[in-house]
Amino acid sequence: MKKILLILLFPISLLAQGYTSYFTGNATDVTTSPEPGICLMGGATEHDNAMRWLLQKANGGDIVVLRSSGSNGYNDYLYSELGVQVNSVETLVITSIAGATNPYVLNKVANAEMIWFAGGDQYNYVSYFKNNALEDLINAHVNVKHAPIGGTSAGMAILCGRYFSAQNGTVNSAQAMANPYDHLITLGNNDFLAIPYLQNVTTDTHFDNPDRKGRLMTFLGRIATDSGVRSFGVAANEYVAICIDANGKASVYGDYPNYQEFAYFLQANCTLNFAPETCGASLPLIWNRNGEAVKVYKIPGTMNGAHSFELSDWQTGSGGTWQHWTASASGIAETSGTAPNCLLSVADFETTTLEVAPVPFDQQITIIGFENAHVKIYDSAARLILETEIYGLTPIDTSAFRSGIYTLSVESDKIHAVRKIIK
Repeated sequence: MKKILLILLFPISLLAQGYTSYFTGNATDVTTSPEPGICLMGGATEHDNAMRWLLQKANGGDIVVLRSSGSNGYNDYLYSELGVQVNSVETLVITSIAGATNPYVLNKVANAEMIWFAGGDQYNYVSYFKNNALEDLINAHVNVKHAPIGGTSAGMAILCGRYFSAQNGTVNSAQAMANPYDHLITLGNNDFLAIPYLQNVTTDTHFDNPDRKGRLMTFLGRIATDSGVRSFGVAANEYVAICIDANGKASVYGDYPNYQEFAYFLQANCTLNFAPETCGASLPLIWNRNGEAVKVYKIPGTMNGAHSFELSDWQTGSGGTWQHWTASASGIAETSGTAPNCLLSVADFETTTLEVAPVPFDQQITIIGFENAHVKIYDSAARLILETEIYGLTPIDTSAFRSGIYTLSVESDKIHAVRKIIK
């Protein structure tokens, strides 16, 4: 008796509810054991080997593609054209908050073994997905289920903690550098997705066409100025993919040397005065710091992803070269550089000094490091089991929790932190 039913591609149009579904594959949901993995693509055609790397992390499970425009372009590609067996591929074209929070959509995302964000307008993702149940499920997918996730173009742009939201439209390098506080520069600050190794990072795409080096430098200058912390960036040329494993190793895929395809890993230099010399409203960005304002590791992408950079320390790389970038009224200057001569501190990776006591916990927990916060706790199956507000050192009653591992999500003052806790 045949137990597998193959469903041909078909759309379910529910425009009044804010989403359209395109489904390919086996309609019976399966549960597999996915593996962590993040894939960032620069915005043009997907790199097949990088996508195979990500698909394999789903271990034969169900793939959900999230997008806010377009249709079914990914279904056959992910289901049958790459040679990686998966149970199903479903594209959800979401056009409103109502669509994002529809029970059908939430159920599909909750059961996905891999999530992929298509390109488009990143502000649609921010405005439709942020601060609702879909945001919670995406964060649980990564931090509780430890399942793979990725995106291209706008989908890559949102997979970081300090993201360019494009709320008022896009901005080019010339506009950004001429006025770092232009109304077009809208930056989110750890208030949306919590992706491992990318919480204190700003991503940018299409880095070669059009050139976006100046605008990413401006974003990083703004962050260093406004937040008083060293800023970090990850960028990719259009046909480049960056695949990050569970240990923070970022492998770069492309077609170098046939094409000039690179990924860039940027960090404000770790000197006492790391922020730009000039970063103000209606003033051109000036960021020099003795010719070493920003340390950049530039990596050519290869077909097998042979070259890499370690996001666990932001110093160790293979196959790339170090550069120094500076910004002036004339634009971005790039010179041969040297590796950073300092160790990353905890503050470079963490957005808060969140602590939980006691460890392990029993009847209650106390969250240290937040004055006021919105708290969510998920069980090992990514089910939300507690949601509350805390003020100061307010204890949270956990007496009804069974023994096991839980995920704690805490949000306050535009800061979002996720921690594992054990009872």
